[in-house]
Amino acid sequence: MPRSYRRSAVAFLLCGVLAMTLFITGPAQAKDSAWTVRGPSPHSGPLAQLRLDGASGALTLHVSRGGRTVVEPSPVGIVTERADLSHGLRYLGRHDRTVVERYRSTVGKERSRTARMTETRFQFRGSASARLDLVVRVSDDGVAYRYVLPSGSGDVLGETSAFTLPADAAAWLGDYRKDNENLFKEYTAATAPTGEYMSQALFETAGGYALIAESDLSGRYSAARLIHQQGQPTYRIGLWDQRVASGGPLSTPWRAMIVGDLATVTQSTFTDDLAPASRVADTSWIRPGPALWTWLAGGKPAGQSLSIQKGYVDYATQRGWPYVVVDAGWYFDPDQWDVTDPDWPRNSWIPQLVDYARERHVGIQVWIHHRDLDTAEERELWLPTLEKWGVKGVKIDFMDSEAQETLRWYDEILKATADHHLLVNFHGSTIPKGIQRTWPQVMSMEGVNGEEKRTNTPQHLATLPFTRNVIGSMDFTPGAFHRAERPNAGSDAGEVGLSVLYESGIQDLAGTPESYDARPLARRFLEQIPATWDRTRLLTGRPGESAVLARASGSRWFIGGTFTGPAHTAEVPLRLEPGRWLVDLLLDGPDGLVRTPTVVRGGQTLSVPVTADGGFAAIACRWRPGLSTCDRP
Repeated sequence: MPRSYRRSAVAFLLCGVLAMTLFITGPAQAKDSAWTVRGPSPHSGPLAQLRLDGASGALTLHVSRGGRTVVEPSPVGIVTERADLSHGLRYLGRHDRTVVERYRSTVGKERSRTARMTETRFQFRGSASARLDLVVRVSDDGVAYRYVLPSGSGDVLGETSAFTLPADAAAWLGDYRKDNENLFKEYTAATAPTGEYMSQALFETAGGYALIAESDLSGRYSAARLIHQQGQPTYRIGLWDQRVASGGPLSTPWRAMIVGDLATVTQSTFTDDLAPASRVADTSWIRPGPALWTWLAGGKPAGQSLSIQKGYVDYATQRGWPYVVVDAGWYFDPDQWDVTDPDWPRNSWIPQLVDYARERHVGIQVWIHHRDLDTAEERELWLPTLEKWGVKGVKIDFMDSEAQETLRWYDEILKATADHHLLVNFHGSTIPKGIQRTWPQVMSMEGVNGEEKRTNTPQHLATLPFTRNVIGSMDFTPGAFHRAERPNAGSDAGEVGLSVLYESGIQDLAGTPESYDARPLARRFLEQIPATWDRTRLLTGRPGESAVLARASGSRWFIGGTFTGPAHTAEVPLRLEPGRWLVDLLLDGPDGLVRTPTVVRGGQTLSVPVTADGGFAAIACRWRPGLSTCDRP
């Protein structure tokens, strides 16, 4: 047989074998694709790797730091009524840019902020030509992603988004409830009980800590919670609503991971950095500051008494506190009032209290139930009236929902309170998810098992600075010295320290005037508490065990610490600038609080005696010869 015929026969046989192989095994498997997104400091911060599975067309996101895994490859995807965009995706392209934003915050860990992030927009096509853009951002302290859908995508039916942690990662979780007011407890990622958890979940991995969070949540979407099956290290995103209405193009909230060592996570402003810029052009009327809040002192009867409230105003004046918060009981049902009467509402004494307080340089804030503001008509009734009276802020309570409908109400009330120059403190609420950058009149939000509760534990107190308070102001309401059931009841110094340890734009101080007067050193410290903080530093701590934070106001640093376990001497690194510092310590003594000034160099270790499940407070200022106190007149 000629050689050319032999070559043709071999080729024919090879083609037959290949055809038979394809018949048996199907088409050749497509290759996986992977892309890396690095932050502005590529040799330090976290790194995100997005992978598209060639066979399934499904996306996963992996987060590492320093070459070590923080979050294992985790599902990424969203399902709408028109398309399942969790698989069958084809890559179309990408667009990269650098995001640099500078802004000032009215409250929080620091006033002046600079956000630097790298952003990559990945474009995909799904079944039936459905389009999906996945936007990934990486900063030196976090990784976040969101879904962007074009018009015509339909309502959202859910996400397949999830976070898979190393199975043995330490986990600090709080059971989910509609007002986010549960204790944080420690587990491991895999052994945590089956259930739903609040979205602010903290994990410790070989690559560092990761705090799961959410940002830029509004009425265009539904709030998230974490869903977990015991024995598995994966935490899936669950939405409040089974169907999220979407009438046009949609950018979902950011699924965020604050990543780094414990100090980086604690000091992070990542969730604010991801949020839209302020929608309030003139913020000159927004003035944070401590408030005397007397609900825990007398409850509803105190709220119904003009004379008692005048006494509280007098006391706030003496202390230099700029606000008094009047809680429930000050108003009657508007249905009982003739709103056409020019003197409406005749039964309220709040205008008298406002006038009395104004003469004494104190502003009045008032509690109001959500049900009295849940319609446009009610908001048009109440908010202009409160502004006319001269009320400075509202404490709105009992939303008890994170549904899309409720979030749309937040959108409306936020614009309305800004229009009427009313500060806002939300209780019975969602938690801050970038809201304080976009709406800077939001001074604080509850969303915490705080001082009002009788279920707190020392471990919970030592977890909050690393979980809930990382993502925004937290109205824990410290200072209730008169409550015997508080978990640090044996440590007045620890209770004072909470006023620094927990950041809140309106620091509602929950004690009685009598309890402050019985503790003059505590009273003097609380008189010094600044309205805002310039910087925040974690000095030492571990979730559930201890936490010591320092916050700067001008040239002074305020320090608060809480500890669990038996009495001991805590070693606290003074992570301040070099030089000699006078540290004015407030400690528990055998007969009450004692003040112990000591001189220490920045960077040295401070030895602090603390009682069982106790803590301390301190003010640090630059030392000079003859200086014996950091107090100011």
